[in-house]
Amino acid sequence: MKNVTIYSTPSCTYCKMTKDYLKEHNVAFTEYDVAADATKRAEMIEKSEQMGVPVTIIDDTVVVGFDRDEIAKLLGIA
Repeated sequence: MKNVTIYSTPSCTYCKMTKDYLKEHNVAFTEYDVAADATKRAEMIEKSEQMGVPVTIIDDTVVVGFDRDEIAKLLGIA
């Protein structure tokens, strides 16, 4: 099982798409709302070196935006 974390905001369409995709494939993930949590926002910026959301971290690999192909590859989803 991969360790999956997503940094998102409530109003972000691509964040919702990423979370829905993970749920469709029964992938457990930890979610942080960076609009409400300044500490997690700073952590996201440090890890991704940018401020855009979503930022998905799969084990130690950072995926910026909703990159379905990259997420599928990293999770081994066919």
